[in-house]
Amino acid sequence: MCQMLLLMLGEHIPSRESRLKGFYQLSVNERIKLLKSNVDLSEEDITALTSTGELSLSSADMMIENVVGTMSLPVGIGTNFVINEKPYLIPFCVEESSIVAAASNMAKRCLLNGGFSVNCDDPIMIGQIQILDLPDIDKACSDINKNQSKLIEICNDVPSTMIRLGGGCKEILTRVIESEIGPMLIVHLLVDCRDAMGANAVNSMAERIAPHLESITGGRVHLRILSNLATHRMARARATFTAKELSSVGKDDGNEVIQAIIEAYAFAKMDPYRATTHNKGIMNAISAIALACGQDWRAIEAGCHAWASMKEMAYTSMTEWIVNDQGDLVGTIEIPLAVGIVGGASKIHPAARANLKILGVETAQELAGVMACAGLAQNLGAMRALATDGIQSGHMRMHLKNMAISEGATQDEVMKVVQNVLAQDMPVTHELVRDAIETIRS
Repeated sequence: MCQMLLLMLGEHIPSRESRLKGFYQLSVNERIKLLKSNVDLSEEDITALTSTGELSLSSADMMIENVVGTMSLPVGIGTNFVINEKPYLIPFCVEESSIVAAASNMAKRCLLNGGFSVNCDDPIMIGQIQILDLPDIDKACSDINKNQSKLIEICNDVPSTMIRLGGGCKEILTRVIESEIGPMLIVHLLVDCRDAMGANAVNSMAERIAPHLESITGGRVHLRILSNLATHRMARARATFTAKELSSVGKDDGNEVIQAIIEAYAFAKMDPYRATTHNKGIMNAISAIALACGQDWRAIEAGCHAWASMKEMAYTSMTEWIVNDQGDLVGTIEIPLAVGIVGGASKIHPAARANLKILGVETAQELAGVMACAGLAQNLGAMRALATDGIQSGHMRMHLKNMAISEGATQDEVMKVVQNVLAQDMPVTHELVRDAIETIRS
């Protein structure tokens, strides 16, 4: 609708593409110029990104306590993503090399089958209310269920944009938990948060309804807080990779690569020690996008790892990989993702606002779907590297510039050091980098 209106007014709408050929070979200024021609970024957006993405100290002081400064991290653009037939340029905020390159590479390798497909649940968050000292716990559950409509009305009886847009408390559930201090009743508020992450709204409802629950049950309400295990807010992504797409450059080894990936996945599925590192790779992408877009990445990480522990009643892979009847590799991911595009840091931080603009998502569910796809791509990138050349070969080459700087190379020397080390065709080590610096300077 917005684009149609701008076209009617004669405004130029950049043609969004995710395939930016040779993007990694451009200078930073050239990348910014190409990005601006592809995404409708204002000068204010560009400034927010290029002025090291820093908050003013006054803004930072309003966000947390005891502020003494701010800190920057790199923002890179994941390319080649096509999700539900729509191209995306995806901002990653992360300090580790090879993450953006690996995700972009894998996104390119599933385009023959149309890229990624996603579907996401409604943005339902859970508010938990703990009730103790109940005279009759079964009667308390029954009485809450009988009064559910009234309780929902109390939750939603506040002036709220979220409720006006169709959100708000939708259902109330009860659970009985046996614990070391005896049985306790846990009430779940299921709250549709629309395009917000929803923590503040859910917590406010839980506190608002607490006295009424005490009156109905005769018990004592203790904790009133949302859960970051957002199992009613799942994001699902899927992609199919042909043997041809997964082949190494100049080789016809796609079927062997697929078999090697399946073997690597089987290890992660069954062993929590491997699954931990396997899932860390998935979160490399998901958390990087969350940070770039002003999300609560700690809550997202907690929820995803908790879900990985529930799937098989033991900690396991967040992803699933199979070979279909055509011999293609099919990857899927299903994870709880509580994200928002209104409120919080996504609206306060100018760089987060610019990154959301680059991403071009219109709903919180769309953002969750993009993050799930990036996690799937990142997982495949790591497994493919491990199952073929080994993780260090590509990762250390990508990390070479960081190593050169850490060993004291100047900006003018960095690329010379990289070329010198790569020309030696040896395992990349800090000693090799130091020797290259000495050679260049002598």
